[in-house]
Amino acid sequence: MPPACRWGILGTANIARKNWKGIRLSGNGVVAAVASRTPERARQFIAECQSEVPFEQVPTPVGYDELLASTDVDAVYVPLPTGVRKEWVLKAAAAGKHVLCEKPCGADAAEVKAMVDACRAAGVQFMDGVMFMHSARLPLLRKVLDDADAVGELRRVTSQFSFAADAGFLGGNIRVSGALEPLGALGDLGWYNLRFALWVMKFQLPEAVVGRVLNEYATDGRPVPLEFAGELFFPGGVTGSFYCSFRTELQQWAHVSGTKGAVTVEDFVLPYHGAESAFVVQRPHFRVRGTSFQMESHPTRYAAAEASDGREDAQETNMARRFGELVLGGKPDASWPEMALKTQLVLDACLKSARDGGRAVGITG
Repeated sequence: MPPACRWGILGTANIARKNWKGIRLSGNGVVAAVASRTPERARQFIAECQSEVPFEQVPTPVGYDELLASTDVDAVYVPLPTGVRKEWVLKAAAAGKHVLCEKPCGADAAEVKAMVDACRAAGVQFMDGVMFMHSARLPLLRKVLDDADAVGELRRVTSQFSFAADAGFLGGNIRVSGALEPLGALGDLGWYNLRFALWVMKFQLPEAVVGRVLNEYATDGRPVPLEFAGELFFPGGVTGSFYCSFRTELQQWAHVSGTKGAVTVEDFVLPYHGAESAFVVQRPHFRVRGTSFQMESHPTRYAAAEASDGREDAQETNMARRFGELVLGGKPDASWPEMALKTQLVLDACLKSARDGGRAVGITG
């Protein structure tokens, strides 16, 4: 039997259920242990996940420190709240555990740099949990963007990621807690907007950004963004914009504009349910013939064959498999922590701009 990456899940957040399944389907990983603040909660989480997607050997319920001390765990997935994440990532690195970290990785870039540096010093892998980075759609999209005849020279990248939270969400969800999730919608949703823009730009940082908090909310005296908009100014004249919100109905679209055409991705974060992930290249023509003024649509649809979720080829499974390969291969890939740190740097600058009345804030890597 081939070797497997032995995972520990550090926390029982709901998103961990999806990654439990991704690990199970990866073909190179097993969940060895699950940690929670109480043994009862860890046992309940394990029982519920095992009933749907079972491992041959039932994972062990443990406490946080016990999980990190375990010799049966190679890597930890950390879905703990952002406000306490740094402490446990640093402890995991000190214990020699590879770290898959939920996003936003930290409250600010200083925290993320500390995590990245600790993992580098310990010789372990650090990666953030952005699943779409592992979709089969991205290589196809990159090929189209690099095709000079498809989109032409890049000019603009825009995106929106939002959902309309109900009163119950605002009353009790940790994503509006200033202590636990100080970045609010900007951290929870805007991380994806910024990651997509940076990916399109091949991780070239913007020279400057402008941000606006359009709406905020406080449950504990520390307001967090509920709705945020930002502008990105890249070298060479390429610009970007993004909008993220807990106040607008579910949307997750991205648009890339060039001198010859444009690309629209309707579901850049979570592929719509089905067996493929797609995007459309539009190269419209405007024709004038006497009194006739015609705008013609000339779309080309591209699709990558992959399950939207919960299958061996879904993006969350690909993420678990890729991380497992890095762990088993023994050679950490420095590009993943670099992507996470750059995303946090841009996010920080956007929030700094917003807190300073929308003043443009420069970025240096």
